[in-house]
This record gives sequence, C-alpha cells and structure tokens, in this order.
Amino acid sequence: MSKVTLIKGDGIGPEVVNAAIRVIEAAGAAIDWDEQVAGVTGVERGLETLPAVTLDSFRENKVCLKGPLTTPVGSGFRSVNVALRKEFDLYANIRPAKSLVPGGRYDNVDLVVIRENTEGLYAGIEHYIDTKRSAAESITIVTQDASRRVIQFAFEYVAQRPRQRLTLVHKANILKYTSGLFLDVGKELASDHPEIEFNDRIIDNMALQLVLDPQQFDTIVTTNMFGDILSDLCAGLVGGLGMAPAANVGQEMAMFEAVHGSAPDIAGEGVANPTALILAGALLCDHIDQAVVGDRTRAGVERVLLDGQVRTPDLGGTATTDEFCDAVVGALERIPAAEAVG
Repeated sequence: MSKVTLIKGDGIGPEVVNAAIRVIEAAGAAIDWDEQVAGVTGVERGLETLPAVTLDSFRENKVCLKGPLTTPVGSGFRSVNVALRKEFDLYANIRPAKSLVPGGRYDNVDLVVIRENTEGLYAGIEHYIDTKRSAAESITIVTQDASRRVIQFAFEYVAQRPRQRLTLVHKANILKYTSGLFLDVGKELASDHPEIEFNDRIIDNMALQLVLDPQQFDTIVTTNMFGDILSDLCAGLVGGLGMAPAANVGQEMAMFEAVHGSAPDIAGEGVANPTALILAGALLCDHIDQAVVGDRTRAGVERVLLDGQVRTPDLGGTATTDEFCDAVVGALERIPAAEAVG
C-alpha cells in the first residue's frame, strides 16, 4: 500500500480526479490517499494558495496526484503548478501523446515531450521598466546543470522506447546564448549515447513538421516554454487536451496531472473528459511499482475509446464523465492482468 498526496484541484478537477481514482482502484491500485488542497480551493477555505500542510504532505509521501489548478491570466496569484515544480525541483515534465481515438486527425501517433521544468522564461524573473508600466522585461535562465540533467533524463527515457529516437528542439539560430547552450549540452551528451538516434530542430520548423508528419518523431526534449507549447500541439494531434497526461519528476519526488486546465466554464456539468487524469493515474502506478495496474488502466481506456460507443463531448460523443468512467471500469472487468501486460 503506497501513500499518495491527493490534490483534487479547482473547476472540473474534483470530477476528473474522482473518475481517475475510481478507475485505477478498479484496475487494482493499492493506494492510501492523503487529500490536501491548493489553488482557488485553498483560498476559498481561508488558506494560502499552496498551504504548508499540503507541502508537508507531498514532502513526506514524495508522490502526488493533482487535479487542474486555476492560474489567473495577467494578474492575481502566480501559478501554483509552477510553484510546486520549483519547490520540489521536479525538473523533468513528461507529456505523452498517443493516438487512441480512431478516425482522428492522425493515426499511429506515439510521441513524448520531455520539457525542462524549472527555468527558462518560466523562472518568473520579470518586471516593468518604469512606474508607468510602459514596457516590461522578462529574463530567460538556462544553465548547463539544468540542461544536462533533463537531456540526460531524456536519453535514458528514450532508451526504453522501441524507436530510440530523440529530437532536441531549440531556437539557437536567434537565441544563441540560451538556446545555444541547451543545444550544445545536447550534442555533448549525444556523443555518450551512440545507440540513440539524435537530431535537433528549430522550434518553428518543429511545429510545422509535427503537423505535416508527426510519425517521423518519437521523443522530444526541449526547454520550458517550448515544451509547454509543443506538448499542447501534440495533444491536438491525438484528440485534444482531454487525452494528455503528464508526469513531473525530480530526484526523489514525482507529481502526476493532466495537461489541461480547470475549465471553470464546464465545472459541475459532468461532461469533462477524465481520460488525461486516468492516464496520469496510470503513470503514477508505474512510478510506485504497480506497473501491472498502470498497464490494465491504459488497456481499459484504450478498449473503450477504440470501441467508440462511449465518448465525452470533446471527442464528438454525448457521454458524461461518470458514464465514461463506468465504461472503463466495465472494460477492466473483462481484461485479465496478463492481457493488459501482453
């Protein structure tokens, strides 16, 4: 039995998190959930956006499943998601994108974006240059140490993938110092991994190539903001953000979440797609040495989506969050552990 910090989040967070918990427990997960709050939910309860008790829980358990948290646009409090990644040095953000819905924009897409998670423009070093707020300045931080550890992580990750192909994405033709440093570190590490097919792409060309032919790529490693943008693009290739799970991994800690936001416009309507959070739960199970549960969870989701009879509105269907969850749980009852793994 593993103890895991649980943050249900804001907006649709509780709906999709509850669905994810139900599915992975039906798949056989042995987890003791330590529920905490953050974000808007924390403020509504008279607490901080990131309460000390929540941080303490995560620090003790070292693993967290987190629902989406609201981040105000342009003003208000800073991103709690970014704060959690910085607080626990969750330096590698892993975002898989895999074709699961027949008849989508593309077939046979199987991509992973590995994003540096602690610096770049998201370091948050910015200010107005005068009291009139006539202009603002933001500073990008790229270090050799942070670049090396995330690119090394990517090489080790892609070694477990069938195609063993790693693409480093940058803008070194213009940002010669920051993107140039990231690219230089990548080329240096590539010489230590001759078994991996390594190449690099400029960010704008990469966006174009992903839309033209996503099957040519396997695993992508890049800096913070580029990774944020490309991972959303990759989610769009396979059906949208409702299909996109994420893992945030550090030396000792790990946090699992959906890529999408809190979607307050549909909160409480029961129509949110829980697939991303369910698949994030599967990644969590892999991490806590319950890989058979992770495999069964993914097999259940894939069976329902391939069948096509039960889909949420974002995928062109009419099913509610609970109805989709019911379908996956029903599929799990018909999937032996050996079939899921095999």
